[in-house]
Amino acid sequence: MSSSDDRPAGPPCVHAQLEVGENDEALPHMMRDFAALGDLYRVVIPSRERDTWVLSDPESIKRVLVSNHRSYTIGVGLDRVKVLVGNGIIVSEGEVWRRQHRMMQPMFQRAQVERFGSTIEAITKRRLADWAAKSVSGEPFNITRETSEGALEVVLRATFGADYDEMSQTEGGNPFAMLSEDTSRDLRFAYRFRQLGKHIDQVIGRREASPPGDSAIDWLAMMMAARDRDGKPMSHRELIDEVMSLIVAGHETTAAVLNSVWYLLAQHPAVEAKLHAEVDAIELPDLRLESLESLHYTHQVIAEALRLYPPVWVLSRRCIHADRLLGHQAPAGADVLMSPYVVHRHPQHWSDPEQFRPERFAPEAMADQHRYAYIPFSAGPRHCVGETFAIYEMAIHLYHAARSFRLRSERTGSLEMEAKINLRVREELRMTVERRRE
Repeated sequence: MSSSDDRPAGPPCVHAQLEVGENDEALPHMMRDFAALGDLYRVVIPSRERDTWVLSDPESIKRVLVSNHRSYTIGVGLDRVKVLVGNGIIVSEGEVWRRQHRMMQPMFQRAQVERFGSTIEAITKRRLADWAAKSVSGEPFNITRETSEGALEVVLRATFGADYDEMSQTEGGNPFAMLSEDTSRDLRFAYRFRQLGKHIDQVIGRREASPPGDSAIDWLAMMMAARDRDGKPMSHRELIDEVMSLIVAGHETTAAVLNSVWYLLAQHPAVEAKLHAEVDAIELPDLRLESLESLHYTHQVIAEALRLYPPVWVLSRRCIHADRLLGHQAPAGADVLMSPYVVHRHPQHWSDPEQFRPERFAPEAMADQHRYAYIPFSAGPRHCVGETFAIYEMAIHLYHAARSFRLRSERTGSLEMEAKINLRVREELRMTVERRRE
């Protein structure tokens, strides 16, 4: 991209051949253009009739996502996501999205989230047994793959319950393992992933023929029981798309954050020591959300990792009606991009933004922070419904893992990231594990 002043109307513009996010240099370009042009600029692409407006001002982001959200719908860049998840809640619009949201939101209320605590804990403890063996051998292991496999099992068991084991036995292994084993996210991957819908359809069919009863608390059971305002359930196609959406969103984001957390802790021994002091001092009485939330510093570590490396690195909206942003008139049809990665490094809102400092999320430090300078889960009506579950899962994992182990890496410096559908490390991380205590 190169800056240009050849368009007198509107904010400053840059010229590009590809849409933001369609090349490996998207984030460096966005950071550079933000530094040069500020909180609002346009990307002009010759092949497109409409400009893309890139917005980094927290107050204006609040306008787009919250206070004037009815003037916007989802925007450019979600075609690849649609190939993966069909018309699920991540990408649907209008009345279809509102219906889906109303039917699915109760699944993520606090009381429902807590019901999965024992499942998350059991998966975590079982996987930590392998960490113990690795601590003896000194063998490096792939923490990127480890966090991916763990988060994938959590989301699959939360979605399918007992049917996850039956599905794996019938298929000779986890049919969704490709999400951890194949790091590509191209059209070939999307096609292979969509073929997994047949497994979901088979589970739905079995449950319709032989309902599992009230004891089933998994997400699929909740979605099959949900009814819209007219008393209608989701169709098979809708159920499959929503399950696909839950698996993609619930797996990759959590895995990416935990991957970042372990690397950042290894690079910052003072932070690691403070985290260890907290988890060593607190014996959780139970797995209620309130109990996990007593791990204040643990949550600050998670929040700071989310600030530095937000898996959802760009949010996309399109103007339905013209709107005024930072003194400029954005026309109807204009796409508006907001990057949490860029906003989380805004020097007017974050001191030393490239530094890993969990203390910046202490309540007293956040008192004067702009609410919309931190948007890892978006905001407004399309705020991620799974945020509470994701933080709960990460807190349980860190509590148990950090009480017994520390991870070490020979690599130093900032993580090299690639911005595709989600923000991920460019190369998988290998770390060694050390036993802290039995």
